[in-house]
Amino acid sequence: MTAETTASGLRSGQPADAAGVNPKTLRYYERRGLLPEPDRTLGGHRVYPPDTVALLRVIKAAQRLGFSLKEVAELLESGSHHHGARGRERDGLQAKATAKLAEIDTRIADLNVIRTALVEAVDAGCDDLAVCAASDCCPLPFTELAIEERHAGPCC
Repeated sequence: MTAETTASGLRSGQPADAAGVNPKTLRYYERRGLLPEPDRTLGGHRVYPPDTVALLRVIKAAQRLGFSLKEVAELLESGSHHHGARGRERDGLQAKATAKLAEIDTRIADLNVIRTALVEAVDAGCDDLAVCAASDCCPLPFTELAIEERHAGPCC
């Protein structure tokens, strides 16, 4: 390592603070291959290039958008290498974002089903899960599981 690298590099706490992450997160991202292994000082301290802050912010933003660290690694890799080992196009941001949108739409649809069931349970006055599960008029989806135990009583 040259003296220039040490002078222009950032110690672990600096990029971590600037990006709003824990310094241990940097080491974790290194192990996961999201960050390149940094240079080290003669004393063994990690020295990160200045662009590490921007890279950390990109990783955190992608996570907030719902991408897993594995997906973030794939996005970072596809951004720097547009073709795979056999020359075929890799899935870039457009393909990954489209797939993530489909996944989110599915989760939203599932959450809407859950919301509807909960609204129906509130409207029906359900107050006790055990009693409600045994009732013929309970709107919650677990009622099919308690068919044998149902009794003809007032709803919830």
